[in-house]
Order: sequence, then C-alpha cells, then structure tokens
Amino acid sequence: MAPKLFNPAGGSFFMLEKAIKEAKEFGEKTGIINERILVLFSGGKDSSLTLYLLKKAGYDVSALTFFHKWSWPEVVRWGMKFTKSLGVEHYLINITDALLQKATGKKGPICIHCKKIMLWNAKWFALNNDFGLIAKGDNANDKIIGTLLDQCPGDIRLCEIPKIGIPIFRPLIRYKAVDIERMADEAHIKPYRMYEHGRRRQWREGCPLQYIDEEEKITKELMDLAFKINYEVSKIARRERIRVSVRVPSFEIMCWNCNSRVLEEVKRIIGKYQ
Repeated sequence: MAPKLFNPAGGSFFMLEKAIKEAKEFGEKTGIINERILVLFSGGKDSSLTLYLLKKAGYDVSALTFFHKWSWPEVVRWGMKFTKSLGVEHYLINITDALLQKATGKKGPICIHCKKIMLWNAKWFALNNDFGLIAKGDNANDKIIGTLLDQCPGDIRLCEIPKIGIPIFRPLIRYKAVDIERMADEAHIKPYRMYEHGRRRQWREGCPLQYIDEEEKITKELMDLAFKINYEVSKIARRERIRVSVRVPSFEIMCWNCNSRVLEEVKRIIGKYQ
C-alpha cells in the first residue's frame, strides 16, 4: 500500500518546530543526518525552507545554485544573503554555455532542457565533492509525488527517483503548498519576488526563459528578448504589486489583476521590441 500524505495537525496551523523535530528524527533513524547533503537551492520558498529546516535539524548541509546569463540577478543575490545568514556553504555554477548547447534549435518549454542540465551537473558535483545525498524542495503539490508514491519501496522522503546514481532526500514532500507557506512565514523566509506571472499558477522565481513560446525553436536571440522585456515589465509589476509577464515572440501579455493603465504601460514596453 502506498504511504499516505501527511496532514499536519489535522490541517491546523503548522508548527515549524514540529517539522524540524521530525526531520531530525528521520535523519537519526535512517542515518542520513551523518551524511553531507547538497541542497539544490533556487532561492524560491520551497528550496529556502528545505535548507532552513535541515540546517536547524542539525544536518550537514551545503547549497548549490545553478544560474545563467538570463537568471534574475536580484534573486541570485537574495539567495546568497540567505545562505550567509544561515552559515551555510553556498556553491554557484554557471550553466550558460551548457544551456545554449542543449536548448538552441529545440522547442520548449526550455525548463525541460534546463532541469536535465542541472540534475546531471548536481549529481557529478555531489559525487566529486563527497556529498552522500542531494536534497530538493519538492512538496506534495508537485507532479513528482505520483511517481514517488507508485515507485518508492519505502518512505517517499528518501528515494532514488529519478535514478541518477545518488539518493534524493525530499524533506517537504509530504507537506502541501499551503503548509510550506505557513512554515516559511514562521521562519520569516521572504524570497525576493520578481512579480512574474509564471507558466503555471505558482511562483516561479529565477528565470524569464519560461516565457519563450513553447512552439518556437529556442534561439539565443529569443532568450535575450525574454530577459530584456520581462526585466522591464517586472519593474511595473513590483511597483503595482501585481503579476505580469510577456511571452516572446508572440508578445502575449499574461497578467493577474491588471488595470487598463498598467496594460498600456506594458504595451509601451513591448512596442520598443517589436
């Protein structure tokens, strides 16, 4: 029988202290608390909470961030400040060349190509630097949950899926997104927001390349355009506290809670690139 998802306190307000205690107990039971753990850290709420929780639970953790020419610089800088505040060693790897080589000429979404690059590089970085596990911030609302429930023989928090040659630890996988929000609030974790729309109905910090139209073949020119136009648009979004992004090359505007004045501002920015 597949393991059940965890519903903290029957759905009541989640106590961060309890989550830290459970992470510590799980680590002691499995022995992984004695391993060096490499946390894949994007600077988003899930990976930030993962790093925070494991550090507070007494794990030996380091952070690994992949970035490229088109990453939001503000998000990368916030992540560096966050890891410094935790006293966590933080590695940064530039994957610009690898992304160009892997994605150019192919159709999107570019995130698929990028994730393969990151996972492959994370594996070899971990193995070559004596890390015993990779940790990720996946939660119960992520697509991976179905695969884990079907294929993991034991606890879904610790599983070799995908099979890349190193175990993957997902300390948040039994918690729903709403619980992640509550825990992050308790921990006073407030990631830098670009106020982008996102391909899906969730925050997606760190990269504007997701706004390249999926039917388009990816080119460096489109990558540059996606960054430039969305970086300008993000300034409006932050000022107005709304979420706006622009697809390229279609220039489709995606916006939540936009009024006519904001739309006109966004259209003026688009006009500079058409």
